[in-house]
Amino acid sequence: MFKHLLICMVAGVLLSACNSDDKTLNPTAGAISPEKGASNALLTLTGSQISDVQTIVFEKGNVRADITPTFNTDKAILFRVPTEAVPGEQNIILTNKQGKQFTVAFNVLGYANITDVSNYNFTSGSNITLTGKNLDDVTDVVFTGTTNALTIVSKSATSLVVTFPSVDPTFYEGTLTITNSAGPAVTAQSFVSIDNATQFFTDTYGLNADGTPPPAYQNASWGPASISTTTFKSGTASFQMGFNKGNWSQDGFGWDDTNNHGYKYLSFWMKGGSIDYTLYVWSAAQPGTFNTYEDFKKIQVPANVWTYYKLPVAALKIFGDNNSTPFNEIGWRIQGPDAQDEVFYIDDVLLIKG
Repeated sequence: MFKHLLICMVAGVLLSACNSDDKTLNPTAGAISPEKGASNALLTLTGSQISDVQTIVFEKGNVRADITPTFNTDKAILFRVPTEAVPGEQNIILTNKQGKQFTVAFNVLGYANITDVSNYNFTSGSNITLTGKNLDDVTDVVFTGTTNALTIVSKSATSLVVTFPSVDPTFYEGTLTITNSAGPAVTAQSFVSIDNATQFFTDTYGLNADGTPPPAYQNASWGPASISTTTFKSGTASFQMGFNKGNWSQDGFGWDDTNNHGYKYLSFWMKGGSIDYTLYVWSAAQPGTFNTYEDFKKIQVPANVWTYYKLPVAALKIFGDNNSTPFNEIGWRIQGPDAQDEVFYIDDVLLIKG
């Protein structure tokens, strides 16, 4: 009798457990707070019977959010907007352990993201086009760490045209902080003040930016080089460099001595020839002679397109091994060309202080 009773009791407990596991849940979402947010924003979802949610997926792109079950209760769940979440209005789809799904509407905000720019150099009043995404709701653009604002000329989801302001004479370059509905985002790109750089060449042979007398920059090329007013990256002119077939020549600029007054970069735009070429940047203070081809001098120049170069002066050794030797000539040297004469264009050739 006792044995029979014990069997019945055990069976009852098992039956009760099975009924508990098989209990049908009806999860429902109440409100989500906040109703919109950018990546990594902390969200609180309230509702009922939601403690056993197993997956949370943002509808656009099917992006899954991480779950920390210890933060969840039957009436509230905490989770963050995934960093990969696709911006825009969408549903968040939640699935519990029984496979039941329920949704809540949410608006993922995207930070402004700049992927390309029309120029890295600016003067007071110049316009530059920034290309990227999440740009249609931009409200402010400033130099990072300042209140010096740029004027927004036009904007779309993928393009932002801005006018650059005048800057302090000690401002040499800086990133931009762009604010939209998601919040502020800092550009990976840095923008250089031409006005505060030493200019080897812009629309003509340049001047020192620090107020000292000009060092009489001039054409010091071996090849058929001259100023071109038909092809240029910015402004109204560029420096056209001709390299004749088989010449192994060098084109560039010469002047009185220039000392290193805290220069960090040599920058320039260059438009390549008919095919891809390797060129070598040389200065009169570099170790070795003009006709050596060490890797630290080397740049790759794609054919028929403008390419921006920003080269550390110390690595390029244009002020010598000690980074402090004056020099009075700089050039771009080519091995060849072997097949035909070539023409390159160079514009906005600058020394930038750090």
